[in-house]
Amino acid sequence: MDELGRVSPGKFKELEKFPLVIVLDNIRSMMNVGSVFRTADAFRIEKILLCGITACPPNKEIHKTALGATDSVDWQYFEETVDAVKALRDEDYQVFALEQTTQSQSLKDFQPQTGVKYALVFGNEVKGVQDSVLQQCHGSIEIPQFGTKHSFNVSVTAGITLWDFFSKMDRFSTLKKTGF
Repeated sequence: MDELGRVSPGKFKELEKFPLVIVLDNIRSMMNVGSVFRTADAFRIEKILLCGITACPPNKEIHKTALGATDSVDWQYFEETVDAVKALRDEDYQVFALEQTTQSQSLKDFQPQTGVKYALVFGNEVKGVQDSVLQQCHGSIEIPQFGTKHSFNVSVTAGITLWDFFSKMDRFSTLKKTGF
């Protein structure tokens, strides 16, 4: 890790974060939760909100894929996802669900705006984002797909979406200016 120039979890906590919050809506697989933590660490995401049946650290199964990212990424638990979304809206976040709906827009076409705080809701591996949560979101975004399946694994969806936001908001330039 020294050769890669990585910071310690303590130093990570002090660094400027990407103004984006991840909301996990009733995620069943603890390995998916761990994977999202690890991706959130990689993109220096502000925090993760774990909701409903989504498991929380410390947890052996989460740790298998998080590989310590639960120590660096801030997180909070909400019993109800809709309460998490309402709290984010009250803090002026623009909240978008990653979900296929009749009103969803393509991730390819979605352009996040600089200076806006975003929160992204990722849904249950089988049922997706709850309807009650969708109703509280500012909109929904979907990743174009061309195969026989209608969805990606939730951790893959998070990775694709976070990379897209990170790239479109030109976080590379910001990190170069403020230091890694």
